[in-house]
Amino acid sequence: MDKNQEIVESERNDSTFGRHLLSKVPEVTIFFWIIKIMATTVGETAADYLNFHLHVGLTNTTLIMSVLLVISLIFQFKANKYIPAVYWIAVVLISVVGTLVTDNLTDHFGVPLITSTIVFSILLAITFAAWYASEKTLSIHSIFTTKREAYYWLTILFTFALGTAAGDLISEDLNLGYMISGIIFAALIALVTIGYYMFKMNAVLAFWIAYILTRPLGASIGDFMSQPAKHGGLGLGTTGTSAIFIFIILGLVVYLSITKRDSLNMRSE
Repeated sequence: MDKNQEIVESERNDSTFGRHLLSKVPEVTIFFWIIKIMATTVGETAADYLNFHLHVGLTNTTLIMSVLLVISLIFQFKANKYIPAVYWIAVVLISVVGTLVTDNLTDHFGVPLITSTIVFSILLAITFAAWYASEKTLSIHSIFTTKREAYYWLTILFTFALGTAAGDLISEDLNLGYMISGIIFAALIALVTIGYYMFKMNAVLAFWIAYILTRPLGASIGDFMSQPAKHGGLGLGTTGTSAIFIFIILGLVVYLSITKRDSLNMRSE
């Protein structure tokens, strides 16, 4: 057993909340980023679809999606290893709820987007600090205990809420439009990628920066595809956009469930 395997085994044997788990998250591959961006897009368009097209209303939409998120997380926490369908359903739902958190603050409470962006940045920083102080790592490759998984999903929620606020701030308050906003966030992700591969940027730092930035990127893509041409979009609508991306996500999740190409547990065997 090499040093890295010893570290992994040690982390798996940590006593946290009395449970010892296999990895509960996928390997970070190209499939991870594709599904994550599409899940983000679905989160944006699905929230708009329920709120506006079905006339459910922002409050009822928030309650419905929050209940579904809790149910999905119960299944996720009960699982003893990474299960693609369970994991990605939770990601899609937490994307929707993260979007709705920011939308509620803006629409119901009149909180400016700049304020939401600052507040969620602080909350995310506090979560990272608490996670690191407790576990001495922020790596998603170390999600072998219930406690670390709880930190992980709380972090994910704040990244979606922050990404929504920051994305709306740039595309709407600064009037840059969906396409320009998408290009800006794609360029920032490209810079992080270059920093990681060419300049040896810390892998954990690069991952979390990219993870945060994919939220507004996905939202910009979703808005660009769904909004009418007069508003700078392609006019596919929230129904069409959601259907396209859900179909692709389902296809990729089925593929990964069969091939196990993103399973850390399989790769460590």
